[in-house]
Amino acid sequence: MRTLSVEHVDVRGRRVFLRVDLNVPLEAGAVSDDTRLRAVLPTIRLLLDRGAAVVLASHLGRPKGAPDPRYSLRPVAGRLAALLGRTVTLAPDCVGPEVEAMARALAPGEVLLLENLRFHAAEEANDDEFARRLAALADVYVNDAFAAAHRAHASIEAITRHLRPAAAGLLMQQELTALGRLLEAPERPLAAVLGGAKVSDKVALVEHLLERVDALLIGGGMAFTFLRALGHPVGRSLVEPERVETARGALDEARRRSTNVVLPVDVVVADGLDSPAGRVVGIREIPDAQMGLDIGPLTVERFAAVLKGARTIVWNGPMGVFEKPAFAAGTVAIARAVAESAAFSVVGGGDTIAAVNQAGVSDRIGYISTAGGAFLEFLEGRALPGVVALAEDGCARRS
Repeated sequence: MRTLSVEHVDVRGRRVFLRVDLNVPLEAGAVSDDTRLRAVLPTIRLLLDRGAAVVLASHLGRPKGAPDPRYSLRPVAGRLAALLGRTVTLAPDCVGPEVEAMARALAPGEVLLLENLRFHAAEEANDDEFARRLAALADVYVNDAFAAAHRAHASIEAITRHLRPAAAGLLMQQELTALGRLLEAPERPLAAVLGGAKVSDKVALVEHLLERVDALLIGGGMAFTFLRALGHPVGRSLVEPERVETARGALDEARRRSTNVVLPVDVVVADGLDSPAGRVVGIREIPDAQMGLDIGPLTVERFAAVLKGARTIVWNGPMGVFEKPAFAAGTVAIARAVAESAAFSVVGGGDTIAAVNQAGVSDRIGYISTAGGAFLEFLEGRALPGVVALAEDGCARRS
C-alpha cells in the first residue's frame, strides 16, 4: 500500500499530532531501554526542523482504561527531553480543555507529550468521539507507530477520519519498505527462521510463509509440536497436542510445494528451566523425564548452511530458552549465522532483538523491526488498520 510520507507534508507553523510507540520498559521510575524512543527521533526532528509544533501521543503498558500512576509517561518525557536536547512538556491528560489550551499555546519547535492514551477506555475501543477530541489538538496527523499499527485504536485508526492529511512517519516508512521487500519481491532464496514457544501463536504465519519462502527453519519450543507430528518422542518438551494435526498438515503442504522445512536433529535437554546445565541428544533420544530447551550443535550447522546460501532472511523467535545462559548457545549461534550471511536480513520481535543484541551483531543485520505483533501480522499477510488508514488517505490524495 502506498502511503503519504511526512516528508511531503507542509508542516511549517502547524501543529502535528504524532502517534508514536513509546511503550518502553521502566525500572525504578526510569526508562530502562530507550530503543523505541531513539527510533522515532528522526521523525520528531524532521518536524521540528521544518517549523512544526509537535503533539506526541502514545500508550504505555495496560492500565485498563483508567489513570494509573504506574503507567504515567512522565519518565518517558524526561528521557525523551534528554535525547532531543529540548524541553518535552507532559500534559496532565490526553484530552480535555486544559490539554487543548496547552496544544493551542505550542509554538513552532516546541513539544507536548500527551499523557497515556490508555488511561481512557475509549482509546482501545476506537471510539469516534474520543478520536475527534484527539484530532482537535492538531492540524496534521502523522503515524510513526508501526509497532501499534495492528491495533484499530482511536489514535491510530478513527482519528484519521477527523484529521487530514494523514501521513506516515519515517520509521513507519522504513518498516513498510523493509517488510514489503520480504513479501513483494525478495531476492531468492528466501529463508524464514521461526522460533518461540508455541505453534498456536504462529499458525497463520507458517501457512502464509509456506507459499512464499524457499526454506523454513523451525526451532524453539514450537519445533517439538512438529517433531511430535513426525512421530518422534519428545519427553517433557513443550508440545501443543491440539496443534499436532496442524503441524502435520503444514509439513504435508511444504512437501507438496517443495518448500524445504528444516527441523532440529539434536537438542539440549535438561530436567527443567532452572537446571544449571543441559546435555546434547539426538531427537530420537530425548529422555521421557527431560525436556528440550535449545537446539543442538548439529542443528545449528544445518540451519547455518541454509542461511549461508540465502539471499533474503526473516527471523522471529528464539531457538530455545535463551534468557537462561545454559540454553542460549543455539539462539546466539543463529544470530551470528544470520549476521554472517550475505543475505538481506530482517529481524523482529522483542526476544529476537534481545538475542541479536546479546550476540553483539545488531549492526550487521539488514533491518531490525521495532514491532512484535504488527511484525507477525504483516508477515501473515493481514491488513494492518494503522497502515490501511494511511494508505486510504495517501491514495486519495494521489488520485
